[in-house]
Formats: sequence, structure tokens, C-alpha cells
Amino acid sequence: MALAGAAAVAGVAGLHIGAEPRWDDALLTVAAAAAWILARYAIDAVIARWSSDGRKRRRVQRWGVELFATAALLLLGPVVLAAAQVGLALVPLVLLALHAVHRMVRSAGEYERASRVDALTGLPNRRALQTSVAERGVGRGLHRPERRLALLLLDLDRFRTVNDALGHTSGDRLLVEVARRLAAAVPAHDLVVRLGGDEFAVLATRVDGPAAARRLAAHLSEAFVRPFALDGLPIDVSASIGIALQCERGGDGASLLRQAESAMYDAKERGDQIALYARDAEHHTPDLTLLADLRLAVQAEPANDPAADGITLYYQPQIAIATGEVVGVEALLRWRHPVRGMVGPEKLLRVAEQTPVMRLLTSRVLREVIAQLAAWRAAGRPLRASVNVSVRDLHATDIADEIDELLHRYAVPADLLQLEITESALMADPHRVLHTITRLDRMGVAISLDDFGTGYSSLQHLRRLPLSEVKVDRSFVLGMATDRGDAAIVRSVIALADSLGLRVVAEGVEDERTWRLLASAGCHAAQGWFHARPMPAPDLAGWLIRYRPLRPGREPGALAVPAP
Repeated sequence: MALAGAAAVAGVAGLHIGAEPRWDDALLTVAAAAAWILARYAIDAVIARWSSDGRKRRRVQRWGVELFATAALLLLGPVVLAAAQVGLALVPLVLLALHAVHRMVRSAGEYERASRVDALTGLPNRRALQTSVAERGVGRGLHRPERRLALLLLDLDRFRTVNDALGHTSGDRLLVEVARRLAAAVPAHDLVVRLGGDEFAVLATRVDGPAAARRLAAHLSEAFVRPFALDGLPIDVSASIGIALQCERGGDGASLLRQAESAMYDAKERGDQIALYARDAEHHTPDLTLLADLRLAVQAEPANDPAADGITLYYQPQIAIATGEVVGVEALLRWRHPVRGMVGPEKLLRVAEQTPVMRLLTSRVLREVIAQLAAWRAAGRPLRASVNVSVRDLHATDIADEIDELLHRYAVPADLLQLEITESALMADPHRVLHTITRLDRMGVAISLDDFGTGYSSLQHLRRLPLSEVKVDRSFVLGMATDRGDAAIVRSVIALADSLGLRVVAEGVEDERTWRLLASAGCHAAQGWFHARPMPAPDLAGWLIRYRPLRPGREPGALAVPAP
């Protein structure tokens, strides 16, 4: 039909290419080529719409490059005819050149299509999603203002378990099956995308509002109700879904994807399956600017003035309850940003913990703390210092070597350094963490289990791990003077740890009554504002001179001298 259309146009005025072609022949050639192109791609579009794989072809195929290649070849057809009239020996040369041009243009088109398709699942990829948001967002809602784009981001839960148990090949097969099931569950006018790893996205184009977006998310979650079969083994899969609605036409895909990702993290944190993006969920998105500033601050030289901008270490004393003596300190990180002021420890760790900056930060803290231990020891006042380390630190195979080298460089006994780890860090990769802390324990570095009672599998940790100390979380200590439940928990932890031969340190001791209750329960040490707030090393030296121990037998009111 396309050839017939082109022939009809050519036959209107009798196309003839001679030794001296006329301009009307050139225009007629263009018209004939245009007729062929229109007929060819119109027929192809109709067949694609009726065929079973029409939706996939409409999503993936980009005709721009093919149209250009076809038009170029059609318009060069008269050149072949003119070459044949001059001499048949020239025809193979012209055809070879045309073939080379055709192959190059088709290769460029195939590369362009491949750059928009996920190689594993055959779904569109992140680049195709951003293009679709830009294209479909233009003019959206002109006739139905309440309708807008919605992006649903799906992250498979516990997908790593499948890879660990069955291997990455089975994991890839599962991703392919997930892609097929999602594509079957989504209407033809919407777009299913694989972003990478175990993350998928659905771009919905006909959403009337948040309620409709939630209904679509619930429909997608129902697609995972039936287990996936891999080699006869049923695999149950679930997904956390974050929803972001495009607020205005012409929005970019990167912003919409960032909002959907923030909502997805919010769903995971709250234990929900579906979450809709809200402004107050933005805190889940990493602050890249703050992370870059933190890297610069970590690499800068330590400031002598604690009030100056940069990284500073504060120290909070730990007091032996039986004697009132200062037995150690906990090193606490402080960061004064030149623009944002003092950055809280929670925000600092949230930004850095999952990045390589965390290891740089821990290395600096260890170096400064061990150097300070050497200075205190040389001044005749040896103190034990506790340093908090993250799960990323414990996964690093070189942290034990780093600590050993620092202890030897500054001639500090290993028993003056203590590392505090949390239960969540232990559960991230128990075998790997156990290997690291066992090596540290053999070096003589004490290990303290921080925030005890707020995690899970605690008794198993106490039984298996080479611990020296347990720290009772402040959330229990703060309420033990007024809440019988908190007091019972604290007493139980103290009794359990004592039976296992572990020291017990209570955090958050802010009044004398709590301090005396801990003493009667047999707690070994305490730290909190009742004795001193965290302070820089120079202020700690002055505080130690003025400090008067408070023992349980003294009269109430004989308080320790507070820090300035």
C-alpha cells in the first residue's frame, strides 16, 4: 500500500530523472517519498494498536530516527537512478554508500531505544520515565484540571534475602516475574518502569487526586498477594509504595521521583505499605549539600576554640555510684556549621551514616580521642573514654588495625578505650560484626552495648558477644523515679547484667532521686546532667578540679559541682 501510494504520486506528472533533472522532478520525488512514509507508518501504527504487544511497542519505540533514515534513503533513490543512466558500474558504489548510511542510522536508533529500556525486564528505565513525565505533563489537566500525573515508587521488601538464599540468578528471575505482573496490573495508558535494583515505578496519567492514587497503590499491592514460583518454591513478595502527585504542569521527573522516594522511605520507617508524599516527609531525603560540607569539615584541621565552626568533641563524665569517683567519659560529637549553626547529632548521623563520610568521621574521632587519652595520662589523670561507632564502621575490616595503630602511636593502653555499639548495628550483619568486635576484645578494647532494651534479641547478644558493659537507655532511666514500669525494667537489666559479670551504666540521670534509686538497685555507674553536661576537654579539666564526689551515704543536697 505504501509503494502504491508513492507510485500514484509519481505517476501524476510522470516522474523522469534524466541527465539534467528539472526542479519539478525534485519536488515530485519529495512528494512521492512523503506519500510512502505516511502510508508506511500509518499502517504500522494501526497494526501495533491491534496487536497484543502494541502497548509495549508504543512505549518503547521511538520513530524519530527511523523516519529520518527512511526519508534519507527515499530521497537518495533518484541518485541511484541517475548513476545507472551514467553507467551501471557506478550503481554498486552508490548502493554500498547507501547501505553504510542506513546501518549507521539504524544503529543510532537501536542505541537510542536501548538507552531507554531496562535490559533485564524489558521495561522502560529511569531515563524513559523522566522523558515521559516531561511529555505527558505538558498540557495535562487543560480539560480536566483535577486530573494530574501520579508517580508510585515500589521498593521490594527483603529482596536481599532472596539473593542471599537462592542466588542472584534466581533474584533476576524474580525481578522479571515482578515486572510482568506489574505490567499486567497497570492500565494501557500508564507506564511501568524499572528504576534499578529492586525498585519499580508506575506513572499514572489519569489520577483525580490522593484518594485515587491510594486506590491505585492498593491495586498494585494486591498484585503481590499470590506468591511467585521459582523452581517450584513459592516466594512471598511485598513492596513499600511511595506516592507523589504532580502539583503543576511541566514539572520535572527528577523532583517527582525524589518526592515519591521520600514517601517510600516514610512508609518503610512507619511500617506502612503505602505512604503519600507530604512536605514534612522531606527529611528522609539525604541533604547532599550538608553531606558535602561535613566532608570538608572532617578533613579540616581541628580548631583550638570549641566555639569555632567545625568538628568538636565534647566529653560527659561517667560517675561510679558506689564511690562517686569519675571512672570515665563518653566522647560526643558536635558540629558547628558556618551557616546553619549547631547541627544536631541525629541529623548529622542520618546524613552521613550510609555514606563513606561516616568512616572518615569515625577515623577522625578515634584519632582525637586517643590523642586526648594520651594527654590525660601524661597529666596524671588517666580516664577511660567511650566512642560510639556505627554499623558501617563495624563492617570495615580495617577498623581494628586502625585502632591498634593509634594506640601504639600515642602509647595508650587498650583498656582506656571503649567502643559503644547498638543492637541495630549488631543485627545488620551479626557474623561480620561478631568477627570485628571479637578481635577488638582480644586487643583489650572494651565493648559496650548502648541503648540496651530498645532493640531486639538482646538476651542472645548478652550471651554470645564479648561485652564488658551494658548501658541502660535514657528513656527508661528518666522515668524510673515516677513510673513503676520503668523502674522495674531498670532493676531487671541491672540484675541480669550483674549475673553475667557486666558493668551497668545508666544514661540520662538528671536528679538526685534517680541517682539514689540506681544506687539501691546496684547500678555501677551513671552519666547525665545531674553531675555534668557534655563539655570540651579544656572545660572538663577545670571541672575535674572542682568536682566533689557525692556518695549514696551523704546527706541529700550534697551535690556535685556542676560544669560551668
